[in-house]
Amino acid sequence: MKTAAITLVAALFLTETSSAWQQWKELGPAPISNGEYTGRISAITCSPTDPDVYYVGGADGGVWKTTDGGSTWTPLTDQLPTTSIGSLALDPNDEQVVYAGTGEPNYANHSRYGLGIYKSTNGGATWQHLARQTFGGRCVSKIVVSPSNSQLVYASITRAGGFPELAAAKGHPGAEGPLGVFQSLDGGHSWTPLTNGLPALSASDLVMCPTNSLTLYAAIGRIFGDPGNGVYKTTDGGASWSKLAGGLPTTNVGRIAVAIAPSNANRLYAFITEESDANGGSASTLGAYRSNNAGTTWTSLPLGNIQSSFGWYLCVASVDPTEPDTAFFGGQVMSRTVNSGFSFQNATPPHVDIHALDWDASGRLLSGDDGGLHRSTNLGNSWESLNDGLGLIQFYAGISLHPQKRAFLIGGTQDNGSNRRTSNSLEWTQVFGADGGWTQVDPSNPDRLFVEFQGTGNLFRSENGGDSFFSSSSGIASFDRNCFLPPYLIDPSNPQRMLYGTQRIYESLNGGLSWSVKSGDLSNGSGAIRALAMAPSDPSVVYAATNDGNVLVSQDGGAVFDVILTDHPGWPRVTRELCVDPLDASTMYLATAAYETTQIRVTHDFGQTWTPLDDNFPDLPVNVLAVDSTSQPNSLYAGSDAGVFRSKDGGSTWHRYGEGLPRAPIIDLVLDLPRLRMVAATQGRGAWSVPISLEIKEDRKQTFPPTR
Repeated sequence: MKTAAITLVAALFLTETSSAWQQWKELGPAPISNGEYTGRISAITCSPTDPDVYYVGGADGGVWKTTDGGSTWTPLTDQLPTTSIGSLALDPNDEQVVYAGTGEPNYANHSRYGLGIYKSTNGGATWQHLARQTFGGRCVSKIVVSPSNSQLVYASITRAGGFPELAAAKGHPGAEGPLGVFQSLDGGHSWTPLTNGLPALSASDLVMCPTNSLTLYAAIGRIFGDPGNGVYKTTDGGASWSKLAGGLPTTNVGRIAVAIAPSNANRLYAFITEESDANGGSASTLGAYRSNNAGTTWTSLPLGNIQSSFGWYLCVASVDPTEPDTAFFGGQVMSRTVNSGFSFQNATPPHVDIHALDWDASGRLLSGDDGGLHRSTNLGNSWESLNDGLGLIQFYAGISLHPQKRAFLIGGTQDNGSNRRTSNSLEWTQVFGADGGWTQVDPSNPDRLFVEFQGTGNLFRSENGGDSFFSSSSGIASFDRNCFLPPYLIDPSNPQRMLYGTQRIYESLNGGLSWSVKSGDLSNGSGAIRALAMAPSDPSVVYAATNDGNVLVSQDGGAVFDVILTDHPGWPRVTRELCVDPLDASTMYLATAAYETTQIRVTHDFGQTWTPLDDNFPDLPVNVLAVDSTSQPNSLYAGSDAGVFRSKDGGSTWHRYGEGLPRAPIIDLVLDLPRLRMVAATQGRGAWSVPISLEIKEDRKQTFPPTR
């Protein structure tokens, strides 16, 4: 563990002196499939006067602005400390004042922690970073600015998400800090918790009365349930609160969304989810409720279950600005009522999983979902995509390159399938659906490639470069445990040999046509393999990491493994935390995706001993490592939760590498040595590439394929 953590502020200045050619280039997707989709949008706010001005927040993509109604977009926060956005608000007295609450309050494993609040006084051109110590490690679910006093600001604060609980916080030292509703009297610079009658639990929503700024409604919605969950009201600006009853449920209450009609201050709607179990299940819709008397009594509405079993992830409500009887409820799908909840119609945009709703100055409805931003001019009867140029895709680990075609990339993405790039455009084409995971391209026959979607055994093979696919999982037991997206490998020395990881290793000797069990359970009895790496110089050496903390090595091709680390923290889903030296199978570099721990280390003896390599590295979770072994000592690259760093001296000192890369989480790195470049896959800002320089020693001159 580090004895003196280097803060992220310091990390902003750890920038390697670079020439102009070390400029990162965006590769997309922006967007997918003819402009239809991009990555998840978690927040929207619109100008109250100009129908063409919107701000949107990507789940891990930062704040973006359009001034032409979504035809073009500009990223505003790429170089700020985090790109994880949970809420947006404009000052009703001065719409040049913009607040962005960081940390995505949607509770998934990929809903990352925040680092406070950003504030701009010039429409997003420049920003102040506020409340970092106050709210760091948690998420800002809503920001409300008083129309009667611009210095009076309220914020609702939640835990970061994940299963197990707080997995998305990655051990941030502020992750278990204070929760609830906070008040600022100085425009967001300092904050006071409001606790008189209001529980210090995750506050999932917050709204202000449109006619009386002293009246607010707060939704306390801890997703795992709590007796304190419910809707609370203050009539004195937050000095005291009372819990509303009068027909609202009192048991089995999880996440809550609350909405107030702008045209009728007495009309409220509440959207309530059942409490989640420890694994993220059981969170169906508990109910929707309407109040006609400012929350005194409530009527249950016949909404039905629109959240499947994961309402902790998607729970939002909004009321038409001029029609209090017209309201929208967003879950996995979206429902609309035009008669105050007596009946509902489907109003789902082109992509499911709704996270944010807002109305522009001309009364058009905007939906932020897992496919980006969609707009309706007719209350959800039809929708248009506004995703051209909006680069918010969240890749998962396992992006792949083509050995001959420079433009070709393929990678799996969060809820947007597996996507392929075949030209120098930002537009990619979806080749497979659902959540796309690990990919592999046969280096000897690149028309043969593999994709997957979530779950065990959902592996598919193409023989024509990704134009069509067929199942490639015969022999893999569907009941095996998985880390949502199982990792798998092609042996670089024998492409007919493949490995696949559940809680155990499977092997194929016929290119994935059939599989047989190779190893026993590598976890502690309830986990699964989240990372696999094969030594390029000796494919009989295989390293593995499980999502319950084991790091292991096999020297017989994957049959027998020795545990070389336990209690190794990190992200529970598929990762690339293992990086084997291309020339030395006994040398493996290990990344740790957590705060306040050893984030980079190396073994030179198959894991018998370890050496930390992060003394000069900022205290940031590291998700992936890549090694350039053409030089001596090795040059190392680290993909962190806030960009890419390089060490030219084997890990003794580190510097931020290149210019222009957003400070988004880096989930994968691929060194493409023949083309003198590196490709980075982010979780929130798509894929990027940067030139690299090689200083090849005489005894190491050879042909180097892209390093996986």
